[in-house]
Parts: sequence; C-alpha cells; structure tokens
Amino acid sequence: MADLSQIVKAYDVRGVVPDQWDEATAELFGAAFVHVTGASTLVVGHDMRPSSPGLVRAFGRGAAGQGADVTEIGLCSTDELYFASGKLDLPGAMFTASHNPARYNGIKMCRAGAAPVGEETGLAEIRSLVERWSDSGGAPASDKPQGTVTQRDMLAEYAEHLHSLVDLSHIRRLKVVVDAGNGMGGLTVPFVLAGLPLELHDMYFELDGTFPNHEANPLDPKNIVDLQRRVREVGADLGLAFDGDADRCFVVDENGDPVPPSAITALVASRELAKAPGATVIHNLITSWSVPEVIRESGGQPVRTRVGHSFIKQEMARTGAIFGGEHSAHYYFRDFWNADTGMLAALHVLAALGGQDGTLSRLVAHYDRYASSGEINSTVEDQFNRTAAVKAAFAGRESVTMDELDGLTVTGVNWWFNLRPSNTEPLLRLNVEARDAATVERVRDEVLAIVRAEGERTLMV
Repeated sequence: MADLSQIVKAYDVRGVVPDQWDEATAELFGAAFVHVTGASTLVVGHDMRPSSPGLVRAFGRGAAGQGADVTEIGLCSTDELYFASGKLDLPGAMFTASHNPARYNGIKMCRAGAAPVGEETGLAEIRSLVERWSDSGGAPASDKPQGTVTQRDMLAEYAEHLHSLVDLSHIRRLKVVVDAGNGMGGLTVPFVLAGLPLELHDMYFELDGTFPNHEANPLDPKNIVDLQRRVREVGADLGLAFDGDADRCFVVDENGDPVPPSAITALVASRELAKAPGATVIHNLITSWSVPEVIRESGGQPVRTRVGHSFIKQEMARTGAIFGGEHSAHYYFRDFWNADTGMLAALHVLAALGGQDGTLSRLVAHYDRYASSGEINSTVEDQFNRTAAVKAAFAGRESVTMDELDGLTVTGVNWWFNLRPSNTEPLLRLNVEARDAATVERVRDEVLAIVRAEGERTLMV
C-alpha cells in the first residue's frame, strides 16, 4: 500500500490509480469515514473518470459494512455533492481528482451540512485508521447490521435550489459559450441553464475522463484557448469554462480576454451585499486589493484569510459571512451551506451582465482595478530559507509592512506581494499586485532574483 501521507492532502485524498491507491483502499476509507464521522447514513457521488464508479462502489461497501446506509447520487459535480450533503444533512464523499490528469482520482469528503473534513477535523484520523487496518488485514467487523445502498437523482433539486438564489428570468438574451472540458459541467450546465434567455454554444460537453481535448484545468491559460477563439468567432457576450468536477468556473469577456477571479469575487460580493447590507465577506490574502475595496464600498465587512478550502469554510462559519471568494475561482456562499459552487457564481455573472446593456469588459472594469503578475511558481530546495532571504531583503524599508498569515506578505505604498510555499510540492508561489504594470515587473523581478538565487527554475507562469 502507498504511503498515505503522500496522497492525503488538505481536505481530500488524491493519488494515481492504481499505483497509489485502489478499490481495496477505497473500501477502507469508507469504513474509516463512518468510524470518524459516526455517520448512520451518508451520500456519495462521482465524476466521469473511468476509475470513479469502481472506487465509489468500494467506498460504499466499506461504509455499509460498518452499518451505515449509503445514498448514491451517481454522476455529479462536486458542488452537487455538497448540495446533497447540505439538503439531506448527511456526511458526503465525492470521488474526483478535480482538474488533475486522467490517471489521478481521489475523494473530497465533508461532514453533514457540507462542513469541511480537514487535517484537524477528521482527515488525519481517517488516514491513521486506513493505515492501521491495511497493515492488519482489513477493517474490524461491525456489530451493526449491514447498511443498505440506494440510488437517488438530485440534479433537478440542485438546479431548483440554484434558481431560487439567482433570478435570470428577466435578463436580456445573452449569447454564451461554455467549455465543460469533458468534465461534469457537461452534465450540470445543460440542466441548470435550460429554459433561460440564453443562446448556448457548448464545447466538449461529452463526459470523458480521459480529457481528449484539453486538461480540465482552466487556471492554465493553454486550456482556455479554444474557448477564447469560439467566443470571438460567434460574437458571444461571454464565455464560461468549468474544471473537471465543475466546482470552479472561469470567465472570459466578449473579447475573449480572461476576467480575473478577483474581479468575479468583487462583482458577486457586491450583489450578495445588496441583499444583506453590512454582512461579512471572506477573501483570501492573494485576491486583489479591489476585493476588500468593493466590499467596503458596498457596505460590507471584508475579512482576510489564508488560502484554502477548509480555511475559507471555517471563517465563513465563524463569522457568519454571506460570501467568500478565492483567486483560484472557488466561490463560497452562505446560502449554499458555506460550500463552493462555480455554477452559482456563473449565474451571478449572467444576471449582472444580462441586467444591463453594456459589455462584460465594461462591467468588470469597475472590479478589476490593478495590475498583477498572476501566480508564478518556482522550484526551491529550501522553501524556508529562500522565504527568509526575501523577508530580510525587504525588512526595514520605509512604508513597508509584513505579515505571515499564509507564507510572507509584503506591502508597500503602491504594491504588495505574497510568497507562499506549496504544501505538496517543492515550490514557492509568488503573486504580485501594483497600481501599474511597471511596478509589478520591478517587484516581481526583485523577488524572483532572490528566490532563484541558487539556480531554481520556473515551473509555471
């Protein structure tokens, strides 16, 4: 059996199938999940990857063997699984590797009400049980009766809930291109957008976990090239791209230009605050300066937090925030059990654009106010010492402040940058923002010169 410390990350399990884990391991995870959550009933779903059906059945066997009843909702997006967990008030497990290549698969787990399962809220204990049971020949026999496994289709209820949160019935007719990347958006998008005043142009809606057209990772610019081209060709008002499990949505404007997720965060925040004046909105520390600015301008209270699913969800619950956004295009809603849903964010964008006569580029200009570098990843052998070298270089400069909420954030009068270590790879991730592009380039180059002083190389820009 693989070293589970290498495949259990953050709030999910992810690894190569079958090299790092297989159906036998999935069955142990099902049993451990029941032990840790105490679930008498749970809900499970899966994406379109070839290995997903077998893994989810094995997980269900493990859970049922410990006396839990299993509700299978079949093919679904991750946010549909979160909906099911919230609606049914059950712990849940989603089999997906999100935007990762076809050879991967994994589990995203949550407690009842879509509450996160993080390292300190059950994941470490689940991992420990699986490791111990694997070494001892399997999960212990339960004194409870064998659980049942039943099927339930929740797609219609999921769509109905989304429509109850954003009304699109009175918008002007929009021409929309959607690239599902052969992922789960190919199932959910036609159902959710059916009957709305939209002319839909679909791309790669066929469910295919081998991803024959491009990887289902819209964060990588090469994977939205087809979408950008089609938007220009058909004269669309906007384009939408979903990742493999369709919990994230990326937007391009009528010119095919990407709209930064920070701008989408600010736009959605302003709409949510119109419904709940004075409410709290969460944003992670690498979102644009424009996000807290717009939140305050809209009468809300911004709260800055670390990067990551579990941290955002915890802050949402702690503060009672109405909405939360990350620069990775994860969008969290109080009315969606504090869970992330790219589909609901997309409906907000459609409603905002269709509720006025201008273009999307003009609309988002109000929310996209600064120049930025994008995330730049560099390989490093010693993340701690390279970060310390950057900190020393900027320490003591006039009008410069620092904090270490998540990595190192350094803020000047007209610029800021954040340098964070990856939790899973030997990388340092740099994000720079400033009031003009020249300042972004200057700060970026200074930081990278220090980070790469020992010959480290760029992996992605």
